[in-house]
Amino acid sequence: MKPANRPLPAADDPAAPDRRLVLLADHNDEERRLLARLLRRGGYDVVEARDGAEALALCQELSPRLVLSDWDMPNMTGVEFCRAFRTMQRSNHGYFVILTRTVAAAEITAALEAGADDFLAKPIVPLKLLARLSAGERIIRVEEELRASNRQLREALAKLSDTQAVIEHDLKEARKLQQGLVRERSGRFGRVEISLLLRPAGHVGGDLVGFFPIGDDRIGIYALDVSGHGVTAALLTAQLSVHLSGSSDQNVALRGAQSGQDAAGPAALAHFFNNMMLEEMNTDSYFTMIYGELNHRTGQLRMVQAGHPHPVLQRSDGTIQHLGRGGMPIGVMDEPIFDEIEVTLNPGDRLLIASDGITEAQTPNGRQLGNEGLEAVMRTNAFLHGHSFLESMAWSVSEYCRGERQDDMSAVLLEYRAESLLLRLD
Repeated sequence: MKPANRPLPAADDPAAPDRRLVLLADHNDEERRLLARLLRRGGYDVVEARDGAEALALCQELSPRLVLSDWDMPNMTGVEFCRAFRTMQRSNHGYFVILTRTVAAAEITAALEAGADDFLAKPIVPLKLLARLSAGERIIRVEEELRASNRQLREALAKLSDTQAVIEHDLKEARKLQQGLVRERSGRFGRVEISLLLRPAGHVGGDLVGFFPIGDDRIGIYALDVSGHGVTAALLTAQLSVHLSGSSDQNVALRGAQSGQDAAGPAALAHFFNNMMLEEMNTDSYFTMIYGELNHRTGQLRMVQAGHPHPVLQRSDGTIQHLGRGGMPIGVMDEPIFDEIEVTLNPGDRLLIASDGITEAQTPNGRQLGNEGLEAVMRTNAFLHGHSFLESMAWSVSEYCRGERQDDMSAVLLEYRAESLLLRLD
C-alpha cells in the first residue's frame, strides 16, 4: 500500500471530498505508479494496492467512490475483486473501472456481470482515463443527489404519515360527534313509527336526518344533503343541525311556538334557510332538503321538497308512488321555487325519504340504482319494518355497488301502523 500525497478523507465524514479519492489496484508496480502520477496530476487523491485482497481491505477502511482495478492480479482477479466489492455494505455505489489488455466480448460481458461500470484497454490513454473518471464523478454526484432526495422524501413521508395518523384520529372522533347529531334513531308517536339511517361514505359526511315533536299531535321530520363531502360538508351539517334540534329556543321551526304562534311551516322553513345561506354564509355550498310536518293522529303530512330526491310512498296494498316535482336546492337562487306536497298516510302505509346516495348508487360499470331499483328494494323488503328494513336496504345498496359506495347514504322511514299490528308489537 502506498499512501497519497495528501491526507486521506475519513470514510465516515460526509463533508469530506471522497469523490476525488481513487483506489488503484494493479500488481505491476511500474504501471501502477505511472497511473498514480497521472491521477494526482488530474487532481485526484490516490490509494494504491498490489492485489485484490489488499484492495478489498482498503475498500473496507476507506470506502472509495472511484476504483481502478487491473484484470490480471494474483490471488484475486479484477473481476473477482469487483464481485466482492459489490457485496460489501456501503453507503454509496462506488464507480468501478476494470483495466484490461484485451477487449474481447466475453471479458467485457464478465466484467459487466460482476458489477463493473466501465472498462479501459491497456495501454491507458491519459485523456480517456480522465474522461472516464470525470463521467464516473458525474454519476456519483447524481447518485448523491438522488440519495439526498430519497432521504428528504422518506422524512417528508414520515411526517406526512404522522400527520395523517393525527387527521385519521380526529376524523374518527368527528364521526362520533356527527353521529351524535342524530340523538334518536327511532321514535313512536301514536300509530306512527319513525326510523332513521345515517351512513357516511367516509369518516364524516354531509347528510343529516332527524325528527322532533311539535305540540301534542304533530311531528317535524327532515332529511338534508349538503353538497360535497368531507369536513366542509360536515361543518355545515353541524350548523344546520343546531337550527333543527329539539330545543325550542334554537329550533327554527319551533321559535314561533315560544310566542304562542304556530310553528313555521315547511315552505317558510325552506325560505329561511335559503336566506341564511345567501346572506349569512360566505360559502359556495348548498344543500337539498325535505322537511315535513306529520299529524300522527290523522296521518296528514305536509312537506317541502328543495332539490332532494322524491319521497317514495308505499301503500298498504304494495303500490308505490314517487311524490313531488323536485324543487330547487337551498342556497343557490335568490328567489327559489320549492315544491310543496300534501299527502295522507293510511294505516299500513309507509313513506321513505332517501338521499341520492341511495338512488344514485352505481355498479362498477356505472349503472345507477335509480327509482326503479329503489322500488324493487322496497318490494323485496316489504315484510320488514323499522331499522330492519333500513339495514336491509343499506345492505342491498352496498351489494349493488360491490362495496364501492361513493356517496353518503341516509333515509327517514315513516310507517303508519295498523291497529292490529300495534297491538301485537305492544
